Amino acid sequence: MLRKFTIEDGQEPTEAQLAEVKAAAKRPVQFDEDAPELSPALYKAFECAARQRNRRNKNA
Repeated sequence: MLRKFTIEDGQEPTEAQLAEVKAAAKRPVQFDEDAPELSPALYKAFECAARQRNRRNKNA
């Protein structure tokens, strides 16, 4: 199950939100046909793209 929380600047997450995030962190990742496990090569490409995106966002 996917849950999305939007927290605005200056807003603190509720205790229920924090508890749900902590519980989710303890569960294993479940891969399926919509979200398959990445091969080492794809993982490296994804990591590189994320670093580039973060550098662009930091400089913006």
